[in-house]
Amino acid sequence: MVFEYYPTGVCSRHYTFDIEDDIIKSVVIEGGCKGNLSGISKLIKGMNINDVIEKLEGTTCGANPTSCPDQISRALKQYREKYSAM
Repeated sequence: MVFEYYPTGVCSRHYTFDIEDDIIKSVVIEGGCKGNLSGISKLIKGMNINDVIEKLEGTTCGANPTSCPDQISRALKQYREKYSAM
């Protein structure tokens, strides 16, 4: 299932996830720090959404209370609330 998310409080602008049976098949992130976010996208590919949420939730960026990784966890929580079989 394709799931889209618009993050807030960060440089990235749009996330497109492809998730099947709570496993991330791919994620495309527009905006933000290209190299870092490309690396994160590769690292979370094939992972269960719950594991990704656990690892990324609460990550901050400088003085900001959130970050792109934290926004990924928030996106996946939103997905889980709406669609996950848990």
